[in-house]
Amino acid sequence: MGSSKSPVPYPTMQSPSEKRLGVHSYMGQWPIYSLAWSARCDRKARLAIGSFLEDYSNKVELVQFNIETSDFATDSRLIFDHPYAPTNLMFFPSEDTTNPDLIATSGDYLRLWEINDDHIKLKTLFNGNKSSEFSAAITSFDWADFDVNRVATCSVDSTCVVWDVEKETVDTQLVAHDKAVYDISWGGYNVFGSVSGDGSLRIFDLRDKERSTIIYENPIQDCPLLRVEWNKCDPRFVATVGMDSNRVVILDIRYPTTPLMELSRHKGSVNAISWAPSIGRQICSVGDDSRALIWDVVGRGLRSENGYEVEPELWYSTSMSVINQVRWCPLELEWIAVASTNKLQLLKV
Repeated sequence: MGSSKSPVPYPTMQSPSEKRLGVHSYMGQWPIYSLAWSARCDRKARLAIGSFLEDYSNKVELVQFNIETSDFATDSRLIFDHPYAPTNLMFFPSEDTTNPDLIATSGDYLRLWEINDDHIKLKTLFNGNKSSEFSAAITSFDWADFDVNRVATCSVDSTCVVWDVEKETVDTQLVAHDKAVYDISWGGYNVFGSVSGDGSLRIFDLRDKERSTIIYENPIQDCPLLRVEWNKCDPRFVATVGMDSNRVVILDIRYPTTPLMELSRHKGSVNAISWAPSIGRQICSVGDDSRALIWDVVGRGLRSENGYEVEPELWYSTSMSVINQVRWCPLELEWIAVASTNKLQLLKV
């Protein structure tokens, strides 16, 4: 568990050059790979950041941002050790403060952690293969906000697993793809999408577990799809990104196989995407070109022979190197978090 050197939270100040209007920076102690916003209404601007260390022992740290003063506060007691780098992080997906304060992480296993004022402790380790001491790496997961007892995980062993959080058991396990599954996203009750090394985006309906629908295949042969993000506010739309691609592909599931539009203004590979919560019109993408681009994919677009050509509505360029992660705040909708190397930056849009 984390160190207890500091009994109280301490502020982390920013230099005047970094504390410019609309951009606020926090320097982590380790390279940042994964990040998440809290959904609790009493922790509106709390984030978790997960380290990327080439070591068994990694870290997850909680960071509080003060919107009024634009300062960050951390507490060394709210840093906990994590086996391997956490591939994804998600807080309990509810604003209701009567719910337990929990955070889920993925890596070698799916784990659930209980957050207290002065410490964080492991609550549950989800292991669906207790007959073996080995577990296939979990590449990502999605915690359903419409049913907080359901978490869907995806793995390098080509499977997707739906867990019952309350019972701490496997609800459903599916062989989802022909190769490793890299990302997963709920689209509604019983429905989720996943992407894989086989280059396909498939949709599953748990009411018919024997079938899946391929709604998109990477036109580049033998090229994986790495990211999928379902628009929770408008489930007609799904976004995906291929390996080493500068394009974000937007799909309308009513018209499968043919993209509705391709967002192609990045000058390097796209690494992460995040839909705007509660609105569903906008999506933010980040990439190797050190830029975060915000697109209005519903309200704008000019029809061309190749579909919709869309220009970014807003863009942010940083002196940071590769931006590898982005998350849109679920409660304070004008804030977006991006991460690169050791730096977490909050963008006010």
